[in-house]
Amino acid sequence: MSRINMRLFFRWFAVMVMAVALLTALAYAMIPAVRPDRQTISSYGSRGAEVRAIQERLKERGLFHEDITGYYGDKTREAVLRFQKQQGISQTGTAGPVTLKALGISVGDIPPATESNIYLLARIISAEARGEPYVGQVAVGAVVLNRVEHPSFPDTLSGVIYQNGAFTAIVDGQFDQPISDSAYNAARDALNGWDPTDGCIYYYNPAKTSNKFIWSRPVVMTIGAHRFCT
Repeated sequence: MSRINMRLFFRWFAVMVMAVALLTALAYAMIPAVRPDRQTISSYGSRGAEVRAIQERLKERGLFHEDITGYYGDKTREAVLRFQKQQGISQTGTAGPVTLKALGISVGDIPPATESNIYLLARIISAEARGEPYVGQVAVGAVVLNRVEHPSFPDTLSGVIYQNGAFTAIVDGQFDQPISDSAYNAARDALNGWDPTDGCIYYYNPAKTSNKFIWSRPVVMTIGAHRFCT
């Protein structure tokens, strides 16, 4: 290939690279941003605390007869359809805002990993899990965040932490102790999505509690001195 042809080739190649980069940037710009205050909608294939809450409410109404799994499969969709028909709601099989409201379900969103949220979550992690393995500290943080998303608990991080009677560390002085460095890291990991408990909303130290309710909860795993349960 001649020197002139080589120059033309490289010029053509550079133009093509720039064109692809421009088209890619335009494509991303056209994708709508996800709003942090978007309404949660559960549909076929969804998993998580909201789906568990839907199944629980439908089961209370005698419309869902399966185990509570947190997975939105065929049986859950069929039960939602029956509920929507019963309530005169548009029968979509999807648990949108209208259906959730009719079921009495209100859930919060996982808060962003801002410095203030990291600080607050790290404080309760340090108070409740100081001296536990690192993964156990992350797990305690994850339980707090799972409660934010669960309809049985307040919808905000501060609401969950300061809920009356939720954490003994709030009243026994541990919450006011200096925060360990590992708790800050654990808070960041939990807020960024690491959940070693796979959705648990309770934990307890069997050597330190005689609470009959907490002992009755199904144990999913044990990490350090804590048992984590649903």
